Amino acid sequence: MHKTKKEQEIIEGLKPVCICKGIRTSVFQERIKAGLTTVEELNKATGAGCGSCKGERCTPRIREILGKHGHSGDSYGKVC
Repeated sequence: MHKTKKEQEIIEGLKPVCICKGIRTSVFQERIKAGLTTVEELNKATGAGCGSCKGERCTPRIREILGKHGHSGDSYGKVC
């Protein structure tokens, strides 16, 4: 069964990015649409990177999402 573009977007949005805090892709996409452009800004806004792994698992995925939206995601300051 072929999924529509909207269905694919919904499924993608439900995928977890920050496993420690249970933050899904859609949360990051919403924040990026609101104007956030760095990992640090997204971490501050969502709490990602502050779980038990301290961003080891989610930071690469956040950078990937930022890249898909045309941002480099460069950020070097720790939020937690």
